[in-house]
Amino acid sequence: MSKQSQREEAERLIREAMEKKSVTVKKGDTRIEATCGKCGAKNKVTFAPGSLRATYECKECGHKQTTL
Repeated sequence: MSKQSQREEAERLIREAMEKKSVTVKKGDTRIEATCGKCGAKNKVTFAPGSLRATYECKECGHKQTTL
């Protein structure tokens, strides 16, 4: 099976599922990697859709901050 035929098959299956209404599309939480302003450590921060900023505490130094 070629890649093109696999793409066409996948698109067909998605269209059929959407027509049957058996698939629901929901917005999930956003997850970003933020850098601590104090120690420079990387932190993975999760926040709800629609919110622009999230408060978190650095996993290394414990500094409380807000994402941009």
